[in-house]
Amino acid sequence: MPHDQQTKAAKFIELHKRDGAFVIPNPWDVGSARILGSLGFEALATTSAGLAFSLGLTDGSVTMQQALDHCAAIVAASDLPVSADLEKGFGDSPEAVAETIAAAAKTGLAGCSIEDFSGDPAAPIYDFNLALDRIAAAVEAARSLPHDFVLTARSENYLRGNPDLDDTIKRLQAFEAAGADVLYAPGLPTLDDIRAVCAALTRPVNVVVGAPKTPYGVAELAEAGVKRISVGATFARLAYGEVIRAAQEIAGPGTLGFTDRAMGFAELSGYFKEPD
Repeated sequence: MPHDQQTKAAKFIELHKRDGAFVIPNPWDVGSARILGSLGFEALATTSAGLAFSLGLTDGSVTMQQALDHCAAIVAASDLPVSADLEKGFGDSPEAVAETIAAAAKTGLAGCSIEDFSGDPAAPIYDFNLALDRIAAAVEAARSLPHDFVLTARSENYLRGNPDLDDTIKRLQAFEAAGADVLYAPGLPTLDDIRAVCAALTRPVNVVVGAPKTPYGVAELAEAGVKRISVGATFARLAYGEVIRAAQEIAGPGTLGFTDRAMGFAELSGYFKEPD
Protein backbone atom coordinates (compact mmCIF):
# COMPACT_ATOMS: atom_id res chain seq x y z
CA MET A 1 0.00 0.00 0.00
CA PRO A 2 1.47 3.38 -0.94
CA HIS A 3 2.05 5.35 2.24
CA ASP A 4 0.70 8.56 0.75
CA GLN A 5 -2.64 6.88 -0.03
CA GLN A 6 -3.26 6.28 3.66
CA THR A 7 -2.02 9.77 4.46
CA LYS A 8 -4.46 11.27 1.97
CA ALA A 9 -7.31 9.09 3.21
CA ALA A 10 -6.63 10.11 6.80
CA LYS A 11 -6.60 13.77 5.78
CA PHE A 12 -9.89 13.27 3.93
CA ILE A 13 -11.46 11.74 7.01
CA GLU A 14 -10.29 14.64 9.16
CA LEU A 15 -11.90 17.15 6.79
CA HIS A 16 -15.25 15.50 7.56
CA LYS A 17 -14.67 15.66 11.31
CA ARG A 18 -13.73 19.29 11.80
CA ASP A 19 -16.21 22.09 12.45
CA GLY A 20 -18.01 23.78 9.57
CA ALA A 21 -18.27 22.79 5.92
CA PHE A 22 -15.59 22.34 3.30
CA VAL A 23 -15.82 22.61 -0.48
CA ILE A 24 -14.66 19.73 -2.65
CA PRO A 25 -14.58 20.91 -6.29
CA ASN A 26 -14.84 18.53 -9.24
CA PRO A 27 -12.16 18.61 -11.95
CA TRP A 28 -12.94 16.87 -15.20
CA ASP A 29 -9.40 16.45 -16.55
CA VAL A 30 -5.78 16.74 -15.46
CA GLY A 31 -5.57 20.44 -16.30
CA SER A 32 -8.60 21.38 -14.24
CA ALA A 33 -7.33 19.18 -11.39
CA ARG A 34 -4.04 21.05 -11.32
CA ILE A 35 -5.80 24.42 -11.43
CA LEU A 36 -8.21 23.57 -8.63
CA GLY A 37 -5.44 22.02 -6.58
CA SER A 38 -3.53 25.29 -6.68
CA LEU A 39 -6.40 27.44 -5.43
CA GLY A 40 -6.47 26.41 -1.79
CA PHE A 41 -8.98 23.56 -1.86
CA GLU A 42 -8.20 20.62 0.41
CA ALA A 43 -9.65 17.71 -1.59
CA LEU A 44 -10.95 16.95 -5.07
CA ALA A 45 -13.71 14.77 -6.48
CA THR A 46 -14.17 13.46 -9.99
CA THR A 47 -17.37 14.05 -11.94
CA SER A 48 -18.85 11.31 -14.09
CA ALA A 49 -20.61 13.80 -16.35
CA GLY A 50 -17.54 16.00 -16.70
CA LEU A 51 -15.43 12.98 -17.65
CA ALA A 52 -18.06 11.85 -20.14
CA PHE A 53 -18.16 15.29 -21.78
CA SER A 54 -14.37 15.35 -22.06
CA LEU A 55 -14.55 12.03 -23.95
CA GLY A 56 -17.36 13.19 -26.21
CA LEU A 57 -19.90 10.95 -24.47
CA THR A 58 -23.16 11.40 -22.57
CA ASP A 59 -23.23 10.93 -18.81
CA GLY A 60 -23.57 7.25 -17.98
CA SER A 61 -21.76 6.07 -21.12
CA VAL A 62 -18.25 5.87 -19.66
CA THR A 63 -16.85 2.38 -19.18
CA MET A 64 -15.40 1.16 -15.93
CA GLN A 65 -11.89 1.10 -17.40
CA GLN A 66 -12.24 4.65 -18.69
CA ALA A 67 -13.36 5.78 -15.24
CA LEU A 68 -10.51 3.97 -13.50
CA ASP A 69 -7.94 5.40 -15.90
CA HIS A 70 -9.38 8.85 -15.23
CA CYS A 71 -9.20 8.32 -11.46
CA ALA A 72 -5.55 7.31 -11.71
CA ALA A 73 -4.77 10.40 -13.81
CA ILE A 74 -6.48 12.80 -11.39
CA VAL A 75 -4.79 11.18 -8.39
CA ALA A 76 -1.40 11.48 -10.10
CA ALA A 77 -2.06 15.13 -10.96
CA SER A 78 -2.66 16.28 -7.38
CA ASP A 79 -1.26 15.97 -3.87
CA LEU A 80 -4.79 16.28 -2.49
CA PRO A 81 -7.14 13.45 -1.47
CA VAL A 82 -9.38 12.47 -4.38
CA SER A 83 -12.83 10.93 -4.18
CA ALA A 84 -14.39 9.38 -7.28
CA ASP A 85 -17.88 9.53 -8.72
CA LEU A 86 -18.32 5.86 -9.64
CA GLU A 87 -22.03 6.17 -10.54
CA LYS A 88 -23.79 2.89 -9.75
CA GLY A 89 -20.54 0.97 -9.45
CA PHE A 90 -20.58 -0.35 -13.02
CA GLY A 91 -22.87 -3.24 -12.19
CA ASP A 92 -26.24 -4.01 -10.67
CA SER A 93 -25.32 -6.69 -8.16
CA PRO A 94 -23.74 -6.13 -4.75
CA GLU A 95 -20.86 -8.32 -5.89
CA ALA A 96 -20.18 -6.07 -8.89
CA VAL A 97 -20.15 -2.99 -6.67
CA ALA A 98 -17.68 -4.63 -4.28
CA GLU A 99 -15.38 -5.51 -7.18
CA THR A 100 -15.52 -1.90 -8.40
CA ILE A 101 -14.56 -0.56 -4.97
CA ALA A 102 -11.55 -2.89 -4.84
CA ALA A 103 -10.44 -1.89 -8.34
CA ALA A 104 -10.99 1.82 -7.73
CA ALA A 105 -8.95 1.80 -4.54
CA LYS A 106 -5.94 0.56 -6.50
CA THR A 107 -5.84 3.88 -8.38
CA GLY A 108 -4.87 5.73 -5.18
CA LEU A 109 -8.26 7.22 -4.35
CA ALA A 110 -9.17 8.37 -0.85
CA GLY A 111 -12.82 7.47 -1.37
CA CYS A 112 -15.70 7.21 -3.81
CA SER A 113 -19.47 7.49 -4.14
CA ILE A 114 -22.00 4.83 -5.12
CA GLU A 115 -25.55 5.73 -6.13
CA ASP A 116 -28.91 3.96 -6.28
CA PHE A 117 -29.69 5.03 -9.87
CA SER A 118 -30.10 1.87 -11.93
CA GLY A 119 -29.87 3.36 -15.43
CA ASP A 120 -33.10 1.53 -16.35
CA PRO A 121 -35.68 4.06 -17.64
CA ALA A 122 -38.51 1.77 -16.56
CA ALA A 123 -37.21 1.55 -12.97
CA PRO A 124 -34.57 4.24 -12.52
CA ILE A 125 -34.11 3.77 -8.77
CA TYR A 126 -33.06 0.41 -7.40
CA ASP A 127 -35.51 -1.39 -5.14
CA PHE A 128 -34.85 -0.38 -1.53
CA ASN A 129 -33.53 -3.78 -0.44
CA LEU A 130 -31.22 -4.13 -3.42
CA ALA A 131 -29.99 -0.55 -3.00
CA LEU A 132 -29.20 -1.29 0.64
CA ASP A 133 -27.46 -4.58 -0.18
CA ARG A 134 -25.31 -2.77 -2.74
CA ILE A 135 -24.17 -0.16 -0.20
CA ALA A 136 -23.56 -2.84 2.41
CA ALA A 137 -21.34 -4.68 -0.08
CA ALA A 138 -19.52 -1.45 -0.90
CA VAL A 139 -18.91 -0.79 2.80
CA GLU A 140 -17.59 -4.31 3.32
CA ALA A 141 -15.25 -3.94 0.36
CA ALA A 142 -14.01 -0.57 1.61
CA ARG A 143 -13.38 -1.90 5.12
CA SER A 144 -11.42 -4.86 3.74
CA LEU A 145 -8.83 -2.55 2.16
CA PRO A 146 -5.42 -2.16 3.82
CA HIS A 147 -6.03 1.59 4.19
CA ASP A 148 -8.86 3.95 5.04
CA PHE A 149 -11.38 4.66 2.30
CA VAL A 150 -14.30 7.10 2.58
CA LEU A 151 -17.49 5.64 1.11
CA THR A 152 -20.25 8.05 0.10
CA ALA A 153 -23.74 6.63 -0.49
CA ARG A 154 -26.07 8.54 -2.81
CA SER A 155 -29.85 8.58 -3.09
CA GLU A 156 -30.76 9.77 -6.58
CA ASN A 157 -34.51 10.28 -6.16
CA TYR A 158 -34.53 14.01 -6.88
CA LEU A 159 -32.51 13.68 -10.08
CA ARG A 160 -34.50 10.74 -11.42
CA GLY A 161 -38.12 11.84 -11.28
CA ASN A 162 -38.99 10.78 -7.73
CA PRO A 163 -38.77 13.91 -5.52
CA ASP A 164 -39.83 12.03 -2.38
CA LEU A 165 -38.13 13.47 0.71
CA ASP A 166 -39.37 10.76 3.06
CA ASP A 167 -38.09 7.95 0.83
CA THR A 168 -34.80 9.79 0.32
CA ILE A 169 -34.28 10.13 4.07
CA LYS A 170 -35.29 6.49 4.61
CA ARG A 171 -32.67 5.37 2.11
CA LEU A 172 -29.94 7.60 3.49
CA GLN A 173 -30.67 6.43 7.04
CA ALA A 174 -30.42 2.82 5.89
CA PHE A 175 -27.16 3.53 4.06
CA GLU A 176 -25.83 5.20 7.20
CA ALA A 177 -26.79 2.17 9.31
CA ALA A 178 -25.02 -0.06 6.77
CA GLY A 179 -21.80 1.86 7.43
CA ALA A 180 -21.55 4.53 4.73
CA ASP A 181 -19.23 7.32 5.83
CA VAL A 182 -20.95 10.19 3.97
CA LEU A 183 -24.54 10.58 2.75
CA TYR A 184 -25.57 12.43 -0.38
CA ALA A 185 -28.89 13.27 -2.04
CA PRO A 186 -28.21 15.43 -5.11
CA GLY A 187 -30.91 17.78 -6.32
CA LEU A 188 -32.59 18.70 -3.04
CA PRO A 189 -34.54 21.81 -4.08
CA THR A 190 -34.66 23.93 -0.93
CA LEU A 191 -32.56 24.76 2.10
CA ASP A 192 -35.36 23.37 4.29
CA ASP A 193 -35.08 20.02 2.50
CA ILE A 194 -31.33 20.07 3.07
CA ARG A 195 -31.85 20.86 6.75
CA ALA A 196 -34.31 17.98 7.06
CA VAL A 197 -31.82 15.53 5.54
CA CYS A 198 -28.96 16.73 7.73
CA ALA A 199 -31.13 16.58 10.86
CA ALA A 200 -32.16 13.00 10.08
CA LEU A 201 -28.58 11.74 9.88
CA THR A 202 -25.62 11.60 12.23
CA ARG A 203 -22.84 11.23 9.64
CA PRO A 204 -21.56 13.92 7.26
CA VAL A 205 -23.81 15.06 4.42
CA ASN A 206 -22.61 16.15 0.97
CA VAL A 207 -24.62 18.69 -1.01
CA VAL A 208 -23.95 19.48 -4.67
CA VAL A 209 -24.43 23.01 -5.96
CA GLY A 210 -25.63 23.78 -9.46
CA ALA A 211 -28.29 21.05 -9.61
CA PRO A 212 -30.68 22.87 -9.47
CA LYS A 213 -29.46 26.48 -9.42
CA THR A 214 -28.28 27.26 -5.90
CA PRO A 215 -29.56 30.54 -4.36
CA TYR A 216 -27.53 30.21 -1.15
CA GLY A 217 -23.85 30.14 -0.26
CA VAL A 218 -21.34 28.09 1.69
CA ALA A 219 -22.21 29.76 5.01
CA GLU A 220 -25.92 29.00 4.65
CA LEU A 221 -25.22 25.37 3.78
CA ALA A 222 -22.90 25.00 6.74
CA GLU A 223 -25.55 26.48 9.03
CA ALA A 224 -28.03 23.94 7.67
CA GLY A 225 -25.74 21.12 8.77
CA VAL A 226 -23.93 20.32 5.52
CA LYS A 227 -20.38 19.08 5.95
CA ARG A 228 -19.17 18.76 2.34
CA ILE A 229 -20.09 20.89 -0.68
CA SER A 230 -19.33 19.70 -4.20
CA VAL A 231 -20.01 21.26 -7.59
CA GLY A 232 -20.54 18.11 -9.67
CA ALA A 233 -20.31 18.84 -13.37
CA THR A 234 -20.99 22.56 -12.90
CA PHE A 235 -17.41 23.72 -13.57
CA ALA A 236 -17.23 21.50 -16.65
CA ARG A 237 -20.60 22.82 -17.85
CA LEU A 238 -19.39 26.38 -17.37
CA ALA A 239 -16.23 25.71 -19.36
CA TYR A 240 -17.93 23.88 -22.21
CA GLY A 241 -20.78 26.37 -22.24
CA GLU A 242 -18.37 29.25 -22.73
CA VAL A 243 -16.66 27.43 -25.62
CA ILE A 244 -20.03 26.74 -27.26
CA ARG A 245 -21.17 30.35 -26.87
CA ALA A 246 -17.89 31.61 -28.34
CA ALA A 247 -18.12 29.21 -31.28
CA GLN A 248 -21.73 30.19 -31.91
CA GLU A 249 -20.72 33.84 -31.93
CA ILE A 250 -18.06 33.40 -34.59
CA ALA A 251 -20.10 30.90 -36.61
CA GLY A 252 -23.23 33.07 -36.44
CA PRO A 253 -22.82 36.86 -36.54
CA GLY A 254 -19.07 36.50 -37.08
CA THR A 255 -18.16 38.83 -34.25
CA LEU A 256 -15.15 38.21 -32.03
CA GLY A 257 -16.26 39.62 -28.69
CA PHE A 258 -15.60 36.30 -27.00
CA THR A 259 -11.86 36.92 -27.20
CA ASP A 260 -12.18 39.54 -24.44
CA ARG A 261 -13.35 36.82 -22.06
CA ALA A 262 -10.38 34.52 -22.59
CA MET A 263 -7.86 34.29 -19.77
CA GLY A 264 -4.44 35.59 -20.67
CA PHE A 265 -2.00 33.01 -22.02
CA ALA A 266 0.68 33.75 -19.45
CA GLU A 267 -1.81 33.73 -16.56
CA LEU A 268 -3.26 30.38 -17.59
CA SER A 269 0.16 28.88 -18.24
CA GLY A 270 1.15 29.86 -14.72
CA TYR A 271 -1.16 27.23 -13.28
CA PHE A 272 0.76 24.49 -15.05
CA LYS A 273 4.35 25.48 -14.28
CA GLU A 274 6.28 23.02 -12.19
CA PRO A 275 7.36 24.46 -8.82
CA ASP A 276 10.99 25.53 -8.56
